Amino acid sequence: QLGLLVVGFVMLIKGADWFVDGASAIADRLGIPPLIVGLTIVAMGTSAPEAAISISAALKGSADIAVGNVLGSNILNILVILGLTAIITPLAVQRSTRRYEIPFVLAISAGMALLGLPDGSLNFLDGVILIALFIAYLVYLFYMAKHSPEEPEEESAEEAVQMPIGQIALSVVVGVALIVLGSDITVDAATVLAQMFGLSERFIGLTVVALGTSLPEM
Repeated sequence: QLGLLVVGFVMLIKGADWFVDGASAIADRLGIPPLIVGLTIVAMGTSAPEAAISISAALKGSADIAVGNVLGSNILNILVILGLTAIITPLAVQRSTRRYEIPFVLAISAGMALLGLPDGSLNFLDGVILIALFIAYLVYLFYMAKHSPEEPEEESAEEAVQMPIGQIALSVVVGVALIVLGSDITVDAATVLAQMFGLSERFIGLTVVALGTSLPEM
C-alpha cells in the first residue's frame, strides 16, 4: 500500500507538471498575459491533484480525506512551502496581493467554516456558493490584468521556441490521465493505510495525502 501511495503521488506530480506545460503553451499561443497564466492555469494545474483526490474520495464516500486533503494542503502551502521558499530567497509581496489576495484567502477560509456550521457539512448549495466566489475571483484577476501595465519581458532564444501543437495536445491529455488515475490509486492506498494503522481518514488526509498533493506547488 505504501508503494501504491508513492506511485499515486508520482503520477499526480508528473500529471500536473505535464498539464501545466501544455496548458501554458496553449495560453502562450493565444497571447494570454503571463500574470493571468500564473494565477489561473499554473495555479489550477498545480491544484489539480487536490481536486482529483477530493473528488475521487467524495465519490468513494471518504469525505474526511476529501476535506482533510484540501485544508491540509492549504496549511502546507502557506506554512511549509512558502516558509521554505522564503528561507531560500526573499520574496517580494506586491501591494495588490497584500490588499486583495491575502484578505480574500482569509475571507474564503472563514466563509467555508461558516458554511459548514449549521449542519456540520458542505452541501450542494454550499458548493455553488464556493464556485460562484471562485468565478468572481477570476473576473477580478482578468480585470486587474487588463488594467495593470505589463512590464516587457526578455526572452532567450530557447524560451522563444513554441511547443509543437501535437506535443501540446499530448502533454495536456497525458497529464489529465495521470492525474485522474493517480488520484484513484492514492485514495485507495491512503484509505487502506488509515485502516491498517488505526488512524482516521481525516488525519491521513490532513497529513500524508495533503503533503503528497502539495508537492507540485513545492
